[in-house]
Amino acid sequence: MLIRIILISLALSPFPILAQANLLQSGPMLGYAEMREAVVWIQTTTPAQVYAVYMDTATGDHWSTDTIFTSSHNASCGKLYFTEVQPGTTYSYRLYVNNQEVKRAYPFRFTTQKDWMYKSDPPAFRMAMGSCSYINEQPYDRAGKPYGSHYEIFSSIAAKKPDAMLWLGDFIYLRPADWTSRTGYIKRYTHTRSLPELQPLLATTNNFAIWDDHEFGPNDATGSWKFKDVALEVFKLFWANPSYGYSDLPGIMSHFTYSDMDFFLMDNRYNRTENYERGEKHIFGKAQCDRLIDQLKASHAPFKFVVSGGQFLNTARIYENHSNYEKEHSYLLSRIDEEQIKGVIFITGDRHHSEVMRYTTPSGLVLHEFTVSPLTSGVGKVNETNENLVKGSIIEEHNFAILECSGPLEERKLEIQFYDSTGDLLYHYSLTSSSIYHEK
Repeated sequence: MLIRIILISLALSPFPILAQANLLQSGPMLGYAEMREAVVWIQTTTPAQVYAVYMDTATGDHWSTDTIFTSSHNASCGKLYFTEVQPGTTYSYRLYVNNQEVKRAYPFRFTTQKDWMYKSDPPAFRMAMGSCSYINEQPYDRAGKPYGSHYEIFSSIAAKKPDAMLWLGDFIYLRPADWTSRTGYIKRYTHTRSLPELQPLLATTNNFAIWDDHEFGPNDATGSWKFKDVALEVFKLFWANPSYGYSDLPGIMSHFTYSDMDFFLMDNRYNRTENYERGEKHIFGKAQCDRLIDQLKASHAPFKFVVSGGQFLNTARIYENHSNYEKEHSYLLSRIDEEQIKGVIFITGDRHHSEVMRYTTPSGLVLHEFTVSPLTSGVGKVNETNENLVKGSIIEEHNFAILECSGPLEERKLEIQFYDSTGDLLYHYSLTSSSIYHEK
């Protein structure tokens, strides 16, 4: 106890312990920051002792997290939980690895969500998003021209200062050498997560993630993949989502609320069947579909975001689009319509281009989809007929998007802005909470 008191005093003195940058492999990465708890993920270069000292920036009050010990078995990853926090408060923290302070050129801080309900209008917020991030590493890469490029996009995202980042899958691209062992999964995650350009974004914004095939296994991998449980284990090691699946529904399905908006993180791999022409086939599976419908019905959010790796509203039956799985696709659309669930917006990745889609249900509900891709992987060219495409919205270059929610509770405004890798605006699309309920 005496040693800890001395270390905390040193941490808060004007003469901080000198940084030991070589102790940290990657991170810190901020996960969720709820009203009464926040979490920070780290990966050390070798097994180590880690803790943080954090301070209320307004009052100067300070606390210490529990000490954790990273291990080689868990890729030297760990999560620090900040439990002495209050709603709507900004905290700075100092990170210690083996009792040595680790510093970076950017501040370590986070802000907990505001306790606004029944007291005020919901806070505005800005959430960045993107998919398809390939970080080159010879000799494991595919032959020919490097598939990854434009790493400056992560600096461009961080420069926009979003409150959160939503990773839409295909963020590590397992190589053939990786997907045959747990060691391979860990090495690919570690290499990608260690990119220098990525570190400021991880540290300065809340991060949430889903997966797609390229962190699950080989291209187009399904629930029959032999290492599906390894993929799930390592996903949990490297991300700090609020939850992962349910006791009766294993996988990565989760849900979080940001301000007054609900985000439903779908698992499009763990229970997925092969896309055969005959027999029962599905992406989510009925149990997950029904769980989603129940959650959407219970949600009071003006916009309800369903987040999945693959496109849902695209009518082109190509690649892994949900329209290939007609029975499940129709089931979800019909349930949304029957239950009159208003304000549903799908957020997807995968396709190596970005676009906006709009669909009106038989009863007149208006649904949207925002596809955001790619961040750093190869860019695709669109040659398909998509009946729900919003004209002029296709983007065929490296890009990311920022979703901004603002306005009073009675009339929330939503705007999505797409930017190129240098941060220049490419396209924007806006909605209000009253304009998407029924077609007029």
